[in-house]
Amino acid sequence: MIRPVLTEIGIFLIPFAAYALFLIATRSGVLSSSSWPAHLITKLVLGSLLLVIVSFVMLAQFSGAPPNSTYVPAHLENGKLVDGVEK
Repeated sequence: MIRPVLTEIGIFLIPFAAYALFLIATRSGVLSSSSWPAHLITKLVLGSLLLVIVSFVMLAQFSGAPPNSTYVPAHLENGKLVDGVEK
């Protein structure tokens, strides 16, 4: 469960990292408060939320089992545990 959460946090941080790299490339003060005005942070947050929403939609659309498949839960066969599968 931790991997999907860290992935979404990483996706959220992409616009902020890109802007910080831009500030480094232009030799502006990355840690200067004048480089991070409130209206820009608002735009970065909205862009980040848009990226996270798109990633959630893509995760729901393109992962998991195919439609109308049947899940067979993990079970014992001849004394051995067999993983659950989609059929």
